[in-house]
Amino acid sequence: MRSTDSGGMRAACSLVLSVVLLTGLAGAPQQALAGRQQYEPMAASVRSTLHAAVSDAGAPELLIANEGERVRWLQDMSRRLEKRIPDRHYREELLTAVHYEATRAGLDPQLVLGLIQVESGFRKYAVSSAGARGFMQVMPFWIKTIGLPQDNLFHLRTNLRYGCTILRHYLDIEKGDLYRALGRYNGSLGKPEYPTLVRAAWEKHWSYQSLRLASDDRGSRAN
Repeated sequence: MRSTDSGGMRAACSLVLSVVLLTGLAGAPQQALAGRQQYEPMAASVRSTLHAAVSDAGAPELLIANEGERVRWLQDMSRRLEKRIPDRHYREELLTAVHYEATRAGLDPQLVLGLIQVESGFRKYAVSSAGARGFMQVMPFWIKTIGLPQDNLFHLRTNLRYGCTILRHYLDIEKGDLYRALGRYNGSLGKPEYPTLVRAAWEKHWSYQSLRLASDDRGSRAN
């Protein structure tokens, strides 16, 4: 991601992020602090690929090969999310779906958690002033563009599937440039505030080091 650091920028983003966090913990204005994805014409082949992605009906699971690592990831993320979502069963259902949909789309699940925190504060029924809906604040035009008329953007898995597919699409358009892809996702391409907020939430609240990487890191420090 391109650097957007400056003293003033960091201070401003820190202030906005604090507002987002407090809003989520307080639980509930109905309106979300999100922008909106912009409709852009796309080739039929791209539309078909995205349609196939949002039509996946596979049962969500943690796509982590090691059983101990699966348990550790779920417990760690669940603990971090507990204040926002007290119901453990629902919390773990959400986390499992996030991990599954993000991994399918080739995204870091922790990045997606950071995006959800900024977009909706983990409020399932959040609606932005622009009409974006749900956890990942997906604009309704996407249903007509790549989905099916009956798709419900307030449905947990449907919302996450659309959101991850759309972010992946924007990453492909931007040739892997996460800064620009996040700007497209929020409808604020070229402005630093939103990508900086998502990155801050990702790194401060949802960063995760696997057991293998943690072990390698301890070994390198010992040497």
